[in-house]
Amino acid sequence: MLKRIEISDLELGMFVHKLEGSWFKHPFWRSKFVLDDQDTLDELLSSDVPAVIIDTERGIDLRPVRIERPAPAAAPAAASVALKEPPLRRALRPAPAARSEEVSLTSTLPLSQAREFGHANRVVDRSRKVISKVFLEARLGKTIRAEAVEPVVEEIFASVQRNPHAFNGLMRCKRDLEYVYRHALAVSALMVSLGKQMKLSPADQRLAGMAGLMLDLGVSYLPVDLESTGGDFRRIDERIFREHARLGHDQLMASGVPEPVALACLEHHERVDGTGYPHGLKGDKISLFGRMAAICDTYDWLVNDAQDQMGLDPSAAMQQLSMLHGAFDPALLTCFIDAVGLYPIGSVVELASGRLAMVISQDDADPAKPRVKTFFSLAERKPVPPVEILLSQCYGEDRIVGAASQEVYSGIDFPMIREKLFASA
Repeated sequence: MLKRIEISDLELGMFVHKLEGSWFKHPFWRSKFVLDDQDTLDELLSSDVPAVIIDTERGIDLRPVRIERPAPAAAPAAASVALKEPPLRRALRPAPAARSEEVSLTSTLPLSQAREFGHANRVVDRSRKVISKVFLEARLGKTIRAEAVEPVVEEIFASVQRNPHAFNGLMRCKRDLEYVYRHALAVSALMVSLGKQMKLSPADQRLAGMAGLMLDLGVSYLPVDLESTGGDFRRIDERIFREHARLGHDQLMASGVPEPVALACLEHHERVDGTGYPHGLKGDKISLFGRMAAICDTYDWLVNDAQDQMGLDPSAAMQQLSMLHGAFDPALLTCFIDAVGLYPIGSVVELASGRLAMVISQDDADPAKPRVKTFFSLAERKPVPPVEILLSQCYGEDRIVGAASQEVYSGIDFPMIREKLFASA
């Protein structure tokens, strides 16, 4: 139910449906959001917003005013006994309905990776429709509205807060999305994860997530037939493709999208050593979101190629990023590796025991020793029954010796293996 309240009555846990007054009177880029951090609450309380509309079905309600009344006199003990429910009636009374295990997709309460996988899958299914509509409307020349993607950003942000690895792990193992939508969702989640690792405010993490979604919007304005590429803009001629950064930025600025989001769109192919495009910017001349986006976009570009058996495994992609000296902000790259893991979920690794295994979850206490599931014997050259191993607790009986090379182990359908093992994880 929607309810109008004074700005002074706002509390953490409320869902803000609308901010009253002029957009220029407040610093918030979203029109609807969960009020889940003190900094945002303090900003609202000190702003010129006169009142807000809250949604009591998606957040907590306004607390009722309590009227103190004198406590009633204690009833005699005999009367108290007489009012007790008879034992037989208590026994026959229906048991209360079990509480649903369903978790709101905007809840940020922590969840195990196994439980969050299902919720992340729901977020992807819902988000695909929104993103495809936004890209189609861009193709038709319609104005891009930030409000259209706010629910997607909110749900991706919440998923990363519930579990920092589940959403990104899911995107590594899904093959049923067109590249353009898979890339947008994956980079959005990576931007949120990186922002969280950098300890950015929740508001800035959400902005980073929106930037990830919008990075390649300019592809919709290129003078090419995207259907001829099968929805995969990697097949567009490089000279034409380079224009997407500028076209996307100009359209986002004209649509009133927050400037940091538009700048990230313009700068996500810039490199801190000046070798990027469209302007060859160096170092801090590139915005913070632009430097973050360069890392997240490049990483996902590499591993999405791997989904089509043309590129790198997630762990190999991480190694590739580390070897591109001078291209990325070194401090941000360190944060990114810490956020995603040295061996990200979906990585196929070779074990000292002579088996191949897929990384199915991270051990934050020891990122170099994740949980893996074996599936192939190199000695016997055949599949083996899957066995889960938490490498940080196997007491040296097995260890990762490196990322498995698909070139060396030809004939193994790594993307299919990922999908199957992921489904049973």
